[in-house]
Amino acid sequence: MAALSVLIGGGVATAAWFTLGGKKDPVTGATTAATTAAAPGPRPQTSADARFATKGQCVRNEGSNTEPKLRIVVCTANTYEILKRIDGKTTGERDAIRKCASIPKYTKWYYYDTGYDDVDFVLCLREYEPV
Repeated sequence: MAALSVLIGGGVATAAWFTLGGKKDPVTGATTAATTAAAPGPRPQTSADARFATKGQCVRNEGSNTEPKLRIVVCTANTYEILKRIDGKTTGERDAIRKCASIPKYTKWYYYDTGYDDVDFVLCLREYEPV
C-alpha cells in the first residue's frame, strides 16, 4: 500500500511538472522550468518606512508629536528634508539633540530606539525649502 502511494504521488508530481512549466529543449533534450521575462517598467519602490530613509530624502509625520510615524515622501511643502542620518545606539531625546547640534540648518530631529542597538538611528531634519 505504501509503495502504491509513493508511485501515485510521484506520478502526480511528474504530471504537474510537465503541465505547469517543464519544457524540453529540442536541441539538447534537457528539461528546464518555464520562466517569464520581466516586464519593462519602473523599478519597485522600496519601503516608505523612515527606517530606510537616507540623507537628501524627505519625510512626513503621519502620526502625532507624541507618537510620530515618519514616512518617506516626495520633497514638497510640509515635509522635512533629512540632512544627516546617524546610525547606531541612541539613548533618546537628549542624545538626538546632541548628535544633531553640529549639523548646519537642522531644526528638528527624530530618533528610533529599540532594544537592538544595531538598528537604532537619529535623523537630523529641517523643514523642506524648494530651491
